[in-house]
Amino acid sequence: MSTGAPVEIPLFPLQAVLFPGGRLPLRVFEQRYMEMAKTCLRDGTAFGVCLIRDGSEVGEPALPEDVGCTARIVQWDMPQLGVLQIVALGERRFRIRERRVQANGLTLASVALLGERRDARLDAEDICTRVLKRILEAAPAGLIEPPPRYDSCAWVSARLAEILPLSTAARQRLLEMDEAPARIEILRRLISSSAQ
Repeated sequence: MSTGAPVEIPLFPLQAVLFPGGRLPLRVFEQRYMEMAKTCLRDGTAFGVCLIRDGSEVGEPALPEDVGCTARIVQWDMPQLGVLQIVALGERRFRIRERRVQANGLTLASVALLGERRDARLDAEDICTRVLKRILEAAPAGLIEPPPRYDSCAWVSARLAEILPLSTAARQRLLEMDEAPARIEILRRLISSSAQ
């Protein structure tokens, strides 16, 4: 379900899947992404994170999956010249409409932002909520962006999709789903089957 007119954003194809509300630490050193990060910091704009369908993170521009997540830089540091360490926060899912590669190798895309078609309240006793609480209680601080929203189907399903040991292809399929209750049902079945 797309919302509004298409917007143009730079893409950062990675071997990772980012969900809305997710934290993504990145080490940026390629010139095209350094320039992109500087522009995003200066202008307060977002970039797009997409799973790589074909290619690699370094070198020639990779072919991204069609659905990704916009991200905004919330922390940055330059521990050494030529290396930028950032933490990006996932904001909105999007679908790529058109792509073009600039001379410096940075891919720009016209994207349609996707809304969460349906969220739902999640019971505190739901297996997904209990498992996520247990994981986060044992995890180091800073794994998630506060505050936790354990009653939100969309939030819980996104955090579980990031944290559980799933393949990147499985994470991508979960990201592409428009309805949070359907996403949580798949995760509920995965957790239940692994507990048996």
